[in-house]
Amino acid sequence: MTNGQNGATVEIDEAAGLGLAKATALLHACSTPDGFVASPTESDNYRRIWGRDGAILAIAALLTDDEELIATARRTFVTLAEYQGPHGEIPSNVDPVTRRVSFGGTTGRVDADLWFLIGCGEYWRATGDLAFLEHLLPAIEKVRFLLGAWEFNNRGLLYIPLTGDWADEYLHNGYVLYDQVLYLQAQRTLAAIHAALHGSPDHGLQERLGRLRHLIRANYWFDGDHIPDDAYHEILYRKGLQAAGHCGDEHWMASFSPSGYGYRFDGLANVLASLLEVADDDQRRQVDKFIAEQATNNALPLLPAFYPVIQPVDEDWKDLQMMFSYTFKNRPYEFHNGGLWPMVTGFYVADLAARGRVDDARRYLLAVHQANALTMEGEPWSFPEYVHGQALTPGGTRHQGWSAAAAVIGHYALEGRPPFRIDDHDA
Repeated sequence: MTNGQNGATVEIDEAAGLGLAKATALLHACSTPDGFVASPTESDNYRRIWGRDGAILAIAALLTDDEELIATARRTFVTLAEYQGPHGEIPSNVDPVTRRVSFGGTTGRVDADLWFLIGCGEYWRATGDLAFLEHLLPAIEKVRFLLGAWEFNNRGLLYIPLTGDWADEYLHNGYVLYDQVLYLQAQRTLAAIHAALHGSPDHGLQERLGRLRHLIRANYWFDGDHIPDDAYHEILYRKGLQAAGHCGDEHWMASFSPSGYGYRFDGLANVLASLLEVADDDQRRQVDKFIAEQATNNALPLLPAFYPVIQPVDEDWKDLQMMFSYTFKNRPYEFHNGGLWPMVTGFYVADLAARGRVDDARRYLLAVHQANALTMEGEPWSFPEYVHGQALTPGGTRHQGWSAAAAVIGHYALEGRPPFRIDDHDA
């Protein structure tokens, strides 16, 4: 029997060990001969190979040193490449049994292409599998060309349509921060691949990398009243700056478009901006403070997809109600509208661990395990898609693979193994 602080530590360690074991088991349950499915649950189209989910599960699998899971990661990217669209589009999801392919709903999913590039690079870097890289290089080059076309005006930022990324039933669109940060990592990946295959750096890619990082830093963080030289549109920036008094120096702006800026906190975008080396230390501290003081619930500290919540009294509630594929999911504190996501929080654990904030990283990782252990439909360890932002009850699809990936990513990050191996030194 244990007591006091040592007893509490033992209980936490035991909970973490059980959480990792359950998460790893779910990754195995998501493993199929064609790659990782989003969930083994027979619900909607989750039992398919997804570009976005598959890449995140693969990134987690690569940390485990489990040969079966690593082989599934390889098959995931090979399958996605096999069903690539004629212009380079990576499927949003594909069912290899029926050969049904979806590139998105009313619009395509830009981030499927970004996660595909990133995931291919991470698999190659983790395994040294040059045959894999050479086999997929034609698909990778087609994605590279397509992403360049999606800049539209050839000015360095991707334009994302409504429903064009993981927040596919939410209201943001235009130059969305989340996608730009992934685009930066995708460019790093392309630069690393070029250097490895050709034995020399691609100076054009290096220039694009520097330009993109500068554009993100200049256009998505408001600090003071200075108009940066690289403002994408000076008048738009000036209007955005004037309207951002309540949040301009607290977190990164979620997006901007010809109609203006999006001011809500985008949890995943802010985490990735730090983890992928866009943010500086002052910006990280401000975001950490915002997360701790405003965006999370101390009873279960998980990050929301977006915050503040859109309420029925808000002007954009009517538009949000129109944004769904089959049934409306974004009631207040649910799904992307203030729902709390283990997946987002897992990447935050990795970010905190990389910065040496070990105690905070452990606290958020424990919250991921607690969320994954919640009971749905009478079954514990349900690995819910999200948790209700007020009631702290599980929601969405259960047995969600990337909720398991969050626990795996957070665990190994605390052991000094970050989810992304490719960085600026590889470019």
